[in-house]
Amino acid sequence: MRSHSSARTWLVDRARVALVLAGALLSSIAAADQQREPELKEVIQRAISQAECFTDHYDSAVWYTLMEPRLRVIVKEHDERMEILKEVYCETHRSGEARLPPGLVMAVMDIESRFNRWAVSSAGAVGLMQVMPFWPERLGIKRYELIHTGPNIHMGCAILRYYLRYERNDVRKALARYNGSVGQRGYPDMVISRWTRWNGADDLGFPSATPRRK
Repeated sequence: MRSHSSARTWLVDRARVALVLAGALLSSIAAADQQREPELKEVIQRAISQAECFTDHYDSAVWYTLMEPRLRVIVKEHDERMEILKEVYCETHRSGEARLPPGLVMAVMDIESRFNRWAVSSAGAVGLMQVMPFWPERLGIKRYELIHTGPNIHMGCAILRYYLRYERNDVRKALARYNGSVGQRGYPDMVISRWTRWNGADDLGFPSATPRRK
């Protein structure tokens, strides 16, 4: 049996999930046509089914050491903070896939949700990387998975990687597609500016994308 304290926590979490998903459902009715390319379904499905992490332990340790103090300022809960860092590092170093700059993914989450997994946008996008709420249904998973760290980052990174490939590593164009603001510079400029704060050793040398350090 759950203790009164754990039961209360469970009920609060369930209530928050219900509110998040209700908000996403209502607001997605008026959502822009974002993240809807037919090819994305296979890309995201593969990312979810192969969500394993096999990386160089030394390189990952260096990256954790660089990123953890920066994220600690925003995400106070230790386990949540470490889960975000683990999932970002694993997804950006996925075997057999084009590498993503982990600092860029951190910048996307910073701008999209300020690392708040409960965030819901006015267009109905949900979670850390603000994934559109129609994806769970298309992939045969539960909608509440969007507020979980791992699945949200798996989907978000798969979508971002797809758009980078589509735009031949033009980061600004890929970010505009991710955000549903093609032809506009505001969102890409914000993310790339924030990238300079999250830029780590693994980001150096990414073709046509590395931000200048200030």
